[in-house]
Amino acid sequence: MVRLPVSRDLTALTVVAVVLTITSCSDSGVDYGRSDQSDYPTLQGQFAEEGVTEPLVAVEAFLDGSQFYVRYQSGEKTFYAGGEWANRIDLTVLQESAEPVFLGPFILPLGYQQIEPWEEVPGERITPRILDAEHFVAFRKSFLDSIVPTDEKLGIVMHFDVDDYFLYINDVGEFEARVLQDKPADYSYKDRVTFQELVSRGVPYLEAFLNQRGITDRRVVFNTGDAGRYSLPFFYVNLDLHLAVFVRYEPPPKPMPAGTGATPIAQTLGHVIQSHGPGIVVRPVSSLYRLFFVAADTAIETVRPEWMVSLESGPIAPLTGGPGMDLVEFEKQLDLTTGRTSSKGTIEYLIDGEEFFTRFIDAVTSAQESILLRTYIFDNDDYAKKIGELLKRRSNEGVDVNLLFDGIGTIVSTVEKQETLPEGYAGPASVREFLESDSNIDVRQATNPWLTGDHVKTVVIDNQTAFTGGMNIAREYRYDWHDLMMEVHGPVVDVLREEFSKAWAHAAFFGDWSYLIQKMKPNRRLAEDLGYPVRVLFTKTESSEIFAAQKMAIRYARKYIYVENAYFTDDALLYELAKARRRGVDVRVIMPLQTDRGPITRNNALAANAMLEHGIRVFIYPGMSHVKAAVFDGWACLGSANWDHLSLRINQELNLATSHPEAVDRLNKRLFEADFARSAEITEPFPERWTDHLIEVVGDYVF
Repeated sequence: MVRLPVSRDLTALTVVAVVLTITSCSDSGVDYGRSDQSDYPTLQGQFAEEGVTEPLVAVEAFLDGSQFYVRYQSGEKTFYAGGEWANRIDLTVLQESAEPVFLGPFILPLGYQQIEPWEEVPGERITPRILDAEHFVAFRKSFLDSIVPTDEKLGIVMHFDVDDYFLYINDVGEFEARVLQDKPADYSYKDRVTFQELVSRGVPYLEAFLNQRGITDRRVVFNTGDAGRYSLPFFYVNLDLHLAVFVRYEPPPKPMPAGTGATPIAQTLGHVIQSHGPGIVVRPVSSLYRLFFVAADTAIETVRPEWMVSLESGPIAPLTGGPGMDLVEFEKQLDLTTGRTSSKGTIEYLIDGEEFFTRFIDAVTSAQESILLRTYIFDNDDYAKKIGELLKRRSNEGVDVNLLFDGIGTIVSTVEKQETLPEGYAGPASVREFLESDSNIDVRQATNPWLTGDHVKTVVIDNQTAFTGGMNIAREYRYDWHDLMMEVHGPVVDVLREEFSKAWAHAAFFGDWSYLIQKMKPNRRLAEDLGYPVRVLFTKTESSEIFAAQKMAIRYARKYIYVENAYFTDDALLYELAKARRRGVDVRVIMPLQTDRGPITRNNALAANAMLEHGIRVFIYPGMSHVKAAVFDGWACLGSANWDHLSLRINQELNLATSHPEAVDRLNKRLFEADFARSAEITEPFPERWTDHLIEVVGDYVF
């Protein structure tokens, strides 16, 4: 929910009369507070599996400088309700703007509701005109018919506060709106719109609608006729200030078992013991293999000289501006380095949570056979719980749902609480128990021998559509952070499916033996044969393909290198970037000023200073960017891998790479050009502390 600054400008009392969220319809007057919002169903239209109650009918509404009042009827009963509005809505934004401003949605909590009349009411009040449900139904049908696609089996997604709704015309020609998770399986979305966009289009439409009916009031409250759990019984519009707000009826929140402060500690301790006790027994080969490589890598890095110190300190060459690398020759060298040729497929970039999760939910609700989900984190926050409920429902509807998550990554994430988490929300104590409860989901938890992790994020739907990139299943990826996922089709989906199958087998009870059997099976070709060359690159225990490929790309680059990443702690790649800039390559880096890893932010400061010293342009993204992408003279490499030691040499990671011109051009335009424009370029180094260098020594292995 967007919480706007307080404004108590008495000249603007014409704005809001009825803006509230009704939390209960009992006689007790108890304010149950905000629900966990885990299962909001629909807007006006057909509701999903909910009992029908009497609609709420507003008969009187007014406000003063800070409070709103509404008298409504429910069946034979009359309720007197109200609450504060001025502490949530900044009227100055609307008043001071020369151009029309469309804000919202404004959803304000109902502070009280009672069966006794108000004891005190303002002498001077602003009163809107109240219209019946017939007016609203007529307007709604007329307006939505103009924006909802009439194409068969298509609809639009509207983003409303923290929820996404699917608006469509059903099989009998009637408008329906459902929460996106309840979208009919045989429908797909054609477009996405925000609530503000609907308001900007709907206000002029409503003005014409009211004029046709001889209604000249500029402030109106519609009774919508909605009834049931999470219904929207009232709709308020101010035509002068372009405000449109809904009322939402919410029942008391469902009780949910929540973990205590000791629960995550116990889960982490138990998981570590499992990873290094029974886990090693059933995975002896892979566990010892990882131990050998982790120990060897640590020893080598400890005695290796400082990379950046060895760089020459002479003048930095001007930008060459010439042609880029020979991409055909570079792809041949990658074939030799990886020991295999590229696969084939198509890539669509899904930037930020709104794009990705809209498309992800669309695909999950339409799945017919299987959903294979592999993630580093499946959180227990409110949004992850929504996704979990959707997956549980699909599993109970006959879709095979296999869900693999990293043990430590998921357990630790349940301890960290995002600032935007709804007040009072308490998540399930155990993510695994929550997912397995009352569902047919098959859940496996990857072990973490020697504290190594599975950082891969992939989803494969019906063996035809896949998603991969940097996003986990958690609230921050949907609402708070800047990040990138890819939707892919074509034979590359088969590669991602096979990689899931091997990781899935390795997490099974028989561990190494199951993995060996799966690896011996022939690769099946199930995905549609289409697309252009797309290469899958890995970081695995014995292979650092992502590191090797990007180091080679830096060395081959002649014209430009663009990198966006949150964690720059690998000195070897920083060294290569500095060398590239010194020979005249245009090297630009985008990073956030603050990260989610605490002290790692200081590592980034040191990296930024070193890059600045060697002529690399450094841009600070305004907010948390979790994007992991790079383009080298027309070769793009992006996915789950950070530019840190864990991602490049120790953890399990997966990136996609391509030199297809159209795909790379779209990435440059949609991501890099946009992010360079919104970021601030630094021109002076950050102040350094002696502790920064101490943190840098252990940063690659701890954070």
